[in-house]
Amino acid sequence: MQDCLFCKIGRHELDNDFVYEDDDVFVIHDIHPKAKVHVLAIPKQHLVNFNDVSNDNREIIGKLGVAIAKVTKDLGIAESGYKVVTNNGKHGGQAVPHLHMHVLGGESVKGLT
Repeated sequence: MQDCLFCKIGRHELDNDFVYEDDDVFVIHDIHPKAKVHVLAIPKQHLVNFNDVSNDNREIIGKLGVAIAKVTKDLGIAESGYKVVTNNGKHGGQAVPHLHMHVLGGESVKGLT
């Protein structure tokens, strides 16, 4: 059992307002939003970043994609457009060592990464 921030949120050990949750992934609002809509799609399985994705766990990427497609429709940004960003490692700007995808929208996000 991992003791990282996102693992604790996924196990409901820390209070959070989930935008979406199923058995494998959850989506929460970013605490430092960079756009009108800024949510994080996170697998419950602890993977540090894309370097941990393998044939054994590759289905999690598809499950994250399905969650993002649902949430962007629910939040009303699917039609206007949005950006999905994953920071990978120190030089990629990853702040929390647990794979997650930033979903930004609700306004022009061309310059945001």
